[in-house]
Amino acid sequence: MRADRLVSLTLLLQTRPKMTAGELARELQVSERTIHRDLDALSGAGVPVYATRGAAGGVALMEGWRTQLTGFTRTELHALAAVAAPGALDDLGLTSALRSGLVKLAASLPALQQPALEYARQRLHVDASSWFAEREPVPHLATLRDAVWQDRRVSLTYRDFEGTPSRKVVDPYALVIKADRWYLVARTGADEPRVYRGSRVEGARLRPETFVRQARFDLPAFWKAWCARFAEKRARYEVTLRLTPEALEALRKIRPRAEGARLAAAPPEADGHKTVIVDFERESIAFSQLCDVGAGFEVLAPEFLRMRLMKLATSLLDSHGDDAAKRASARHTRARARAHPPSDY
Repeated sequence: MRADRLVSLTLLLQTRPKMTAGELARELQVSERTIHRDLDALSGAGVPVYATRGAAGGVALMEGWRTQLTGFTRTELHALAAVAAPGALDDLGLTSALRSGLVKLAASLPALQQPALEYARQRLHVDASSWFAEREPVPHLATLRDAVWQDRRVSLTYRDFEGTPSRKVVDPYALVIKADRWYLVARTGADEPRVYRGSRVEGARLRPETFVRQARFDLPAFWKAWCARFAEKRARYEVTLRLTPEALEALRKIRPRAEGARLAAAPPEADGHKTVIVDFERESIAFSQLCDVGAGFEVLAPEFLRMRLMKLATSLLDSHGDDAAKRASARHTRARARAHPPSDY
C-alpha cells in the first residue's frame, strides 16, 4: 500500500543522512519514478524533504526534523516476534546485545501492542540452524570484525579453493554470513571489492593505518550482484545419467530443490528409465552424490567418472564377493571357537 511505503520512505530518510533516488528505489523495491512521485507527496503533506544535485547529492530531510510515526502494524509485530539470535551473532559476540535491544524495543511499544507481540511470539519461531551441517570455523573472525568496524587495513593470508596460498593487504568493507558461512568483502588498491571465504583466511593482522571507503558502496546491492555473477561463472561439471524411477527419486532428494522439477519433467523411456543431464559443479561432488544414490543408474558421460565408479564397484565386489564372504565366515567360526572352547561336562 502507498501509505505504508510513504511511512517507510520517511523513516529511511530519517535514519540515513542522505540517499539517492536509485538507492531508495532499490530499498523499497519500486521504480525511481515512483520514488519521485512519493517525494512530491511527502513534500505536499508538509514533510521537509529536499534534493541536491551533483556527485555528493541525494535526498534528505531537513536537519533536526523527526517523524512521530513510531507505531507498528500487525505484520511488523509478527516479523519482530520472529527475530531470534542466530549463531552468526554468537560468532560476533552480539547475541546478548540483540536480546537486550529487543527487550528495550518491546518495552517502548504502546501498551495496547505489547500483548500482540507476545501473542505472535508464541505462534511463530524461526530456527536458522541446520540439523546436520557443521558450521565452518573462522579463527580470525574477531580480527576481521574489528577491522571492518574500525575501517582498518588488514594483512591477510588466504588459501583459495585450489589450495593456493597468497598474502595481501586489503581494505575490509564488510562481513556477510550466508547459510552459516562467513564471507569477507574487501578491496585491494583501486580494484573493485572482492569476496573471500572466512574459513580460508589463515592469517589476519590489523595494520595501524585506516582507509577511506568508497562513498557509493552499498553492501546489499553489491552482495546481490556478486551472487548473481557467481551463479553465472561458477564451475560446471555436467554428467549424463540414465536412471530408474527409484534412482531418480533418490537423486532428487540429494540435489537442490529447484532442480527437482526439471528432473521430474524429463520424458521417460519405454522401460521407465529417464536420461538426464545434471550439473554437479565438480567431479568430486558428482562422485560423492552418485555413491549416495547407490544403484539404479548408469553414467553415460563423461567417461572418466564412469571408469572411476566402475573401479569402485570392482573394488567393493572383490572385498564383498563370495570368496570374501567365505573367508569372513571362517574367521568368525575360528573366533567363536577360541572364545568358547569345548567343555568336559
